[in-house]
Amino acid sequence: MGRVRLNRRRRIPRRLRSLRIGPPRTAAARRACFELRWRLLRAPWGRPRGSERDAVEGAAVQIAVWVAPGKPVAVGRVHRLGTEEARIRYMCVEPQWRGFGVGAALLAALERCARADGARHIVLDARAGALRFYARHGYRDAGPARTLFGTIRHRRMVKTL
Repeated sequence: MGRVRLNRRRRIPRRLRSLRIGPPRTAAARRACFELRWRLLRAPWGRPRGSERDAVEGAAVQIAVWVAPGKPVAVGRVHRLGTEEARIRYMCVEPQWRGFGVGAALLAALERCARADGARHIVLDARAGALRFYARHGYRDAGPARTLFGTIRHRRMVKTL
């Protein structure tokens, strides 16, 4: 998909300035994406490996931001819900890469994938710490969503493309 434009508020080491964004191209790269999803979104709550996947993986498009081949620093997934609606799930960014614009670039790529597939609306469930991020990118709060693992509250966020 291309290069990532980074936010220059923080100093980025020269060797890491050429991040790429796109889908995993190999089985090893796909495994690295699942590992990142598990490590950031499931392991902190004691969830087993495999809980970072669901039944629609085969129909979804996974996009990652790559610092090197096979080394994602951010990942997210989009899949169709209906004729005009798509859903973003499993979006996460390595903590040391937050604040550089990596998440914004990933979100834009996921939205482009949804738009190219004919979606006119996107929905996602956001944790409390991510609500401002999504609001800055045009999402509006549509009310409460499910509580994950009995403790992690989410809000449903929606955007018209």
